[in-house]
Amino acid sequence: MQKQKIDTRQLIVMALFCALAFASVAVFRIPVVLFLKYEPKDCLLAIGGMLYGPGPALLMSVVVSLIECFTISDTGWIGLIMNVLSSALFICPAAMLYHRRRTLSSAVLGLILGALLTTAGMLLWNWLITPLYMHIPREQIEPLLLTAFLPFNLLKSAFNTVLTVLLYKSVVSALRAAKLVPKSNAPVRRGIRVSVLLTCLFCLVTLILILLVWRGIL
Repeated sequence: MQKQKIDTRQLIVMALFCALAFASVAVFRIPVVLFLKYEPKDCLLAIGGMLYGPGPALLMSVVVSLIECFTISDTGWIGLIMNVLSSALFICPAAMLYHRRRTLSSAVLGLILGALLTTAGMLLWNWLITPLYMHIPREQIEPLLLTAFLPFNLLKSAFNTVLTVLLYKSVVSALRAAKLVPKSNAPVRRGIRVSVLLTCLFCLVTLILILLVWRGIL
């Protein structure tokens, strides 16, 4: 019975983070360059992920991206894929490391790793996918990788990292005061398997896309 109550509270808190993340996209979306926009949703999802681990972090990323796709987004399935990847690459490393060892250094290390993975992953996937979205040759995208996509993703990830570190304690304290989050969250080891599976899936899909580009299909 106690386990069921804890699971119910976790679902409530995850839904709350999803709602706040979506609201941040709807209200605080700031155009930066080309079709790229900044919103603080990854900061909110990262806090939720650090509370519950990489599996719930990935689930929240998918849920928020789906809601965004079918409501306020005009980028279709390509935007959905890119949103899920961008959020998951940023929050899952932090969720994995912090869920295993709850220290500030683990949180910061995970967020920095996530920021680097997001930047690298988005550079590669923008090279692969953006020509399909913008309907232009891949050669026209390549100069934008270093002048637009690289600085945008670096700044976005850095800002979200700082924001997550600054807000985490206050947000979690408020949730504990509301008795939505227990005082101690034991690490869930199966989260590591989720992270490994996610990493393998990402690498497999990326490899397939690279092969399709190499063969001239994309």
